[in-house]
Amino acid sequence: MSNSDQTLELPAPHAGNRFDRMEWAGAFGDLGTLIPFVVAYISLLKMDPYGVLLAFGIAKIVSGLHYRTPFPVQPMKAIGAVSTAQAAQTLTITPNAVYGAGIVTGLVWLILGATGTAKKLAELVSRPVAVGIVMGLGFAFMLEGIKMMSQGWWLGGAALLGTMLLLESRTLPVMFLLLLAGAFAAVAQDTALLDELGKVSVDFRLPAFALGTMTWNELVIGAIFLALPQLPLTLGNAVIAITEENNRLFPKHPVSEKKVAISTGIMNLLAPLIGGVPMCHGAGGMAGHVRFGARTGGALIILGAIVLFIALFFSSSVEILFRIFPEPILGVIL
Repeated sequence: MSNSDQTLELPAPHAGNRFDRMEWAGAFGDLGTLIPFVVAYISLLKMDPYGVLLAFGIAKIVSGLHYRTPFPVQPMKAIGAVSTAQAAQTLTITPNAVYGAGIVTGLVWLILGATGTAKKLAELVSRPVAVGIVMGLGFAFMLEGIKMMSQGWWLGGAALLGTMLLLESRTLPVMFLLLLAGAFAAVAQDTALLDELGKVSVDFRLPAFALGTMTWNELVIGAIFLALPQLPLTLGNAVIAITEENNRLFPKHPVSEKKVAISTGIMNLLAPLIGGVPMCHGAGGMAGHVRFGARTGGALIILGAIVLFIALFFSSSVEILFRIFPEPILGVIL
């Protein structure tokens, strides 16, 4: 069977989501995109990690429960890249501008989905083009992964070799070894990290409304400079390509472009209310979850629950906690 025709069958529908060791391993298959973007939002834009992680956690859990496949929830790449790059150079992009981009993006995709326009746009794109989008994203992620690995070739090279040798193992999922090796390497390279981890304390917080200080100017900036450049990428990657990828791998649990567009719209309309950033269902996220063993929505529920737990109890220590994932390890995962 060729790769283009390969499907990954789920358990019988009544079995629901699984939470076995392969789902746990696959849950972390998207860390290569999640952590770098979250860290950039927090460190460069000074966004509150609580809201960012809370929104991701809730969205991932809902996605796993609703779709029952490893249907991903990722940061929107163009918005994340532009906002963090601009924040590093100017003060034009603020957290409120990012929230504004989320609101505008949510409205656009909710309208495109509800009116059937997203489906009509997708029909203009042939299946080979949709597959090509997935392949192009794959190559782009590979190049970015290599760049991240170059921050520590000895660690990245060893982790890559181990991954290639053990990737198909179901007895000992390689993801667990990657995470363990990354944690050991992080502590070995930064001896102060262990002391900082020991000082991490519980800081429980409840959700709060995040849009109280937003101005019309920030909303317009978010719409023009962040939301508009993101729309074509979302259409290709997070509507057309993810629909193609999900339906190819999991034909018994099909989705439609309309359903995905509406899901994207709702997710982005609600996330800014609690301080979340724009999110999408990127096809690369599904590839990551599936490659490391995920076959059901259980993987998304697992990762979402972990992210939600960190948001509720340890949001003030996120930057310290994320340092146990060295960049070369994230590059291998990516």
